[in-house]
Amino acid sequence: MEFLEYEARRFARAYKKFKGNDLKALHSAMCKVLNDPQIGREKVGDLQGVYVYKFRNQEKQFLLAYSFSTHPKSITWEGIGLHENFYRELKAEVSS
Repeated sequence: MEFLEYEARRFARAYKKFKGNDLKALHSAMCKVLNDPQIGREKVGDLQGVYVYKFRNQEKQFLLAYSFSTHPKSITWEGIGLHENFYRELKAEVSS
């Protein structure tokens, strides 16, 4: 059984800006996460339950944030972006 996928508003806004090779790298990273949701590192504190998977494309390192549930099998894409201010913005979005 496959995961049901949901998008947080923050992820949807950032996803629209991805083009070309960055979009291909993002899709590849999302497939890796769907195959093994525990591939990312679980965050602690205010972001407990959120996992972050890091991947590179050319010279840029991206962070893909997500949360998942095994019953029912679902994954929520929380955010995507470069490292700068990523956690601060993610914390603000998840807290609200």
